[in-house]
Amino acid sequence: MKVSVITISYNAADTLEDTILSVLGQTYKNLEYIVVDGASDDGSLQIIEKYRDKINCVVSEPDEGIYYAMNKGIKMATGDVIAILNADDTYASDFVIEKVVSRLSETKADTLYGDLQYVDRNRAGNVVRNWKAGKFVRSFFLKGWMVPHPTFFVRKSIYEKYGLFNTDLTTSADYEFMVRVLYKEKISTTYMPEVMVHMKSGGQSNISLLNRIKANKEDRLAWDINGLKPNTFTFIKKPFRKISQFINTKTLLSTCVFFLTFF
Repeated sequence: MKVSVITISYNAADTLEDTILSVLGQTYKNLEYIVVDGASDDGSLQIIEKYRDKINCVVSEPDEGIYYAMNKGIKMATGDVIAILNADDTYASDFVIEKVVSRLSETKADTLYGDLQYVDRNRAGNVVRNWKAGKFVRSFFLKGWMVPHPTFFVRKSIYEKYGLFNTDLTTSADYEFMVRVLYKEKISTTYMPEVMVHMKSGGQSNISLLNRIKANKEDRLAWDINGLKPNTFTFIKKPFRKISQFINTKTLLSTCVFFLTFF
């Protein structure tokens, strides 16, 4: 089974090398690595060039956003299974893809996902949020559940059959894709109950009222696009599900205050 990993990057010189090394360090060898850069001007290209002989395909050009870049990478991918690991993310161990292939071969599932930890941007060993996805239950989508996208491995045939990311959405295209394939089309998935990815977090500064309002509107649109009707409280429960994931007490309290103020 050939696995394609796509890294999307734009002016991420401070984190990109860690991402690249976490992919190149994987023990599974039938691996295709694609880096799609948005014409960075911060030194990212120099970092990519440092590992150019070990990266199968590099594209650096202006694009219209992250989901355009993801679609570009998917179209270039030749693997049986595709994963997307952005420039703020790293695999939690060198054995992640090896375990993914083993699990997919065993279960014959169309997709696979696992758990994710947010780590402090300046202290990678400091976990600030623990996203334990849990076993898949289709109805959980109605309760605001979703897969941690960096842990989502998808067979290429699923993209070919059901389409790529909807670029009309700027913040929720990954959520829309999951609603489309997992909830609407009922494709098969399997849960790997372990931390697969570490994502660098900017902490509380990542939360803003404007971003939350925009994401909430796009989450609703994700269901409308697919002709689906969510529950009354689906979009209230979705952000509230995140509260229990925070480990840092100060961050937890600040997040609770933010959501209570918003809703």
